[in-house]
Amino acid sequence: MQENAQTNTEEKLITFDDLGLKKEILRSIKEAGFTVPSPIQAAAIPFILAGRDIVGQAHTGTGKTAAFGLPALNNIDVNDGVSILVITPTRELATQVSDELFKYGRNIGARTVTVYGGSSYNRQIDLIQRGASVVVATPGRLLDILKKNLIKDFAPSIVVLDEADEMLDMGFLDDINEIFSYLPSNRQTLLFSATMPKPIKLLAERILDNPEFISITKGETTNTDIDQEYYVIEESERDDAIIRLMDAQESKKSVVFCRTKSEVDRLSNVLSNAGYLANGLHGDMEQRQRETVIKGFKNNGVKVLVATDVAARGIHVDNISHVFNYHIPFDPESYVHRIGRTGRAGTKGKAITLLTPLEFKELQRIKTKVGTTMTHAFVPSKNDLRANNLKSIVTKIEDQHIYDEAHQILDMLKEDIDEATIMFKLVSMILDKQTIQGPNAIGIPADKLAAILERADKRRDTRGKSGSRGGFRGNRSRSGGSGDRNRTGSGDRSRTERSGGGGYRGTNSSSTSSGDRNRSGGGDRNRNRTRD
Repeated sequence: MQENAQTNTEEKLITFDDLGLKKEILRSIKEAGFTVPSPIQAAAIPFILAGRDIVGQAHTGTGKTAAFGLPALNNIDVNDGVSILVITPTRELATQVSDELFKYGRNIGARTVTVYGGSSYNRQIDLIQRGASVVVATPGRLLDILKKNLIKDFAPSIVVLDEADEMLDMGFLDDINEIFSYLPSNRQTLLFSATMPKPIKLLAERILDNPEFISITKGETTNTDIDQEYYVIEESERDDAIIRLMDAQESKKSVVFCRTKSEVDRLSNVLSNAGYLANGLHGDMEQRQRETVIKGFKNNGVKVLVATDVAARGIHVDNISHVFNYHIPFDPESYVHRIGRTGRAGTKGKAITLLTPLEFKELQRIKTKVGTTMTHAFVPSKNDLRANNLKSIVTKIEDQHIYDEAHQILDMLKEDIDEATIMFKLVSMILDKQTIQGPNAIGIPADKLAAILERADKRRDTRGKSGSRGGFRGNRSRSGGSGDRNRTGSGDRSRTERSGGGGYRGTNSSSTSSGDRNRSGGGDRNRNRTRD
């Protein structure tokens, strides 16, 4: 695969007007509130306008949908039937992409239909044949439609694979290869991915024609707008640590990643009992439950989403300020996907990872592979948190609006209590509400941690010399007494095409589906694969 357009994000600032887009598309850009193109947009749009196949590598939240959607819509004739096919890994992402493409294409009269499993084929086919220009589909339902030849003369001129590495992780690679056997060879193909594992590179070589390779990662696949911290704790301290860190962080909206479905259910209850607006999301939930949770998270009815990797993939919600890794993920790609939920569209975010000394080697492996910088921090003590809370209370009191009734209450109090005592009592009422849970100290202090890691290194060296297997291996997935040794996402590795419908503008009906087929590979490594 040719790599001949490595993007330099330091190039001079350009505008959308400089890219050669039609005036109707430029009007849609203005209506969407865009000002200047993001690096991936500035790099990709000219090549796509010129009809080139491309591989675009950029972390999530960088504007990849506009990067392929704007030029693709610019180049089509809306009277030619389905001209653009976008394949996405999940129902949630398909809906979002469909909504965005509708906004970009409405001024040229482009109609968008979303296709995914769980509802009537007839409705989806009818909507497509009534004049759709764009189809956004998940792999399972799309492959079924193609196999059954339900769409006559289906020959999109532009095909987009969005979040290709997520489709690989979710087991869709075979389906993708088969889908392309039904598509015209004379097409423009665009592949976008946050990471580029070897199977994705091989796929690109098979389905793309002399592609232009565009990367804005500069050798790093994580977003520089995300501050990354890790905290070394004892295994038994995970719940106390996550609550203490949430208390210490001024988070607007957070995602907490867990390895298993049972852990999601347990931890969401723990956080709810601690006073957080928390809810869980995993592949065993019915589609209507999933929709309710996601809607609540988007509308701020849920402030903390506790989720497995696969369940959270394809959910792109703005204003997520924090991502918490309850356990460190097993592979760098999962780490990149997890923390990519925050720091989106130029906003700042924070990613926090909990790990034990036995997981320290996994952390080093991720840092090396991803090429990222993580800061070692310490869980604040109760005393630290109280000191921070005092500053916050002072600020809140200074900013507090004074109600008319306050004068009446103060006059009543002054009949029996002096003003100084009144103030002390009111501040004490505020302090009574500042409950801090858990023990005073959480986590392993620096001096003790250094000694633990030094002993572990010596043990590993000794085992290596004796020919036995060394390294930090013994505590990879133990939480709350669970012995499940699940690979990241494997406890919930769902093919998330559980429900769907279709409709112009990404308006979809919802229905409940079932029939997950578990393929156990030992332990608790389930791959829940729903074929639609």
